[in-house]
Amino acid sequence: MKAIVKYQTGDGFIGLRDVPEPEPGEGEVKIAVQAAGICGSDLHIWHGDIEIPVKPPVTLGHEFAGVVTALGPGVTGLQVGQRVTAENSHSVCGGCEYCMTGDYNLCEERLATGYAYDGAFAPYCVVPAKRVHVLPDTVDFLTGALSDPSACVYRAVCEKGAVGPGDTVLILGVGPMGLFSTQYAKLSGGKVILAGTAADAARLEIGRELGADCTVNVTQPDAVDNVKRFAGRSGIDVVLECSGAPDAARLGLQLIKKRGRFVLVGIYGRPFELDFDQILYKELVVKGMFSHKYKAWEKAISLAAQGLIKAKPLITDILPLSEWEKGFRRFAERKAIKVIFEPQRA
Repeated sequence: MKAIVKYQTGDGFIGLRDVPEPEPGEGEVKIAVQAAGICGSDLHIWHGDIEIPVKPPVTLGHEFAGVVTALGPGVTGLQVGQRVTAENSHSVCGGCEYCMTGDYNLCEERLATGYAYDGAFAPYCVVPAKRVHVLPDTVDFLTGALSDPSACVYRAVCEKGAVGPGDTVLILGVGPMGLFSTQYAKLSGGKVILAGTAADAARLEIGRELGADCTVNVTQPDAVDNVKRFAGRSGIDVVLECSGAPDAARLGLQLIKKRGRFVLVGIYGRPFELDFDQILYKELVVKGMFSHKYKAWEKAISLAAQGLIKAKPLITDILPLSEWEKGFRRFAERKAIKVIFEPQRA
């Protein structure tokens, strides 16, 4: 079968290659992939520009949905023909303090599907049964494929940021994470300010359609004043930094109120200077959000099933695997918000 493979470390070294069709082992499930999305981390793997535990040669892709086609020995609770998605925490140690408390996303030995184990940019993939989530009938494959980023954002907004009714929330960045954050923050009762750049006009409009109360172009001279004016005297309670841009992090620290909650969602990939005195003077609570866990997946899927969180407005491109390079380039150049591959297409 054809698959998008990272066949060597470094910048580039990705291509469509022939690989064996996988079969499930003990405790594993084979899935016919119907939809698989490009994640920002896939771009970093493409360019080899940040440290990600990738083990070439490996089939990429970890945001996906499909149909169970085979069960390995010992698998119970799943059936052939079920529509499913799966977490990308392929293997963890199971015995460290993080695994023992359910925070297996933080396990030092965690290895991921699409990074160290063959992933979903292929017609078939194999994953551990314990990471599989069944999709309700009201969740189609396109929506199901984006359960991964949706679950991440659920953790950022609802757990780390603890957004609640009356909170004013500043979301920095209008990629998939920022647009999902907009929806979760509104659903949690927040008043949402979504911020992007001059190049983000179309994305900001989508953000408005998804519930943002105010959108701001941060490159405008009056951007800070506009945010302050909208926030009013109560100020910004929660900042969700989804862009991975150092200037955005600095802006968030500038605008957040005293005792505010600052959540890091985007990956920067490099060191940069930040005024930590602002954290001290404002007595801020600063939290990171890395990956996802079982509960977040169940919440994300349930909310999608109820139509309360929408993934399809984020999908701009649907392509066969043969057009992988077009998809990667459009995503990298920010011409696409979310690119989905359909591996069953010729």
